[in-house]
Amino acid sequence: MDYRARITIDPAIRSGKPCVKGTRITVYDVLSYLAGGMTPEEILADFPALSAEDIRACLSFAADRERRLATA
Repeated sequence: MDYRARITIDPAIRSGKPCVKGTRITVYDVLSYLAGGMTPEEILADFPALSAEDIRACLSFAADRERRLATA
């Protein structure tokens, strides 16, 4: 998945942390909810501004960042 259309980094929003486009929900927030045991369906119910594609974009962003750090 190409996350670049869904994940933005804007210094004026959440201190420049990667966020889901059009929201103040960070990639870290979404990953923390998943790691804490929430299902994607529960996250979507709690945050109606998100879509299933947004959750997948957060996972893809994290995987890409990890890949880049591992090869640096």
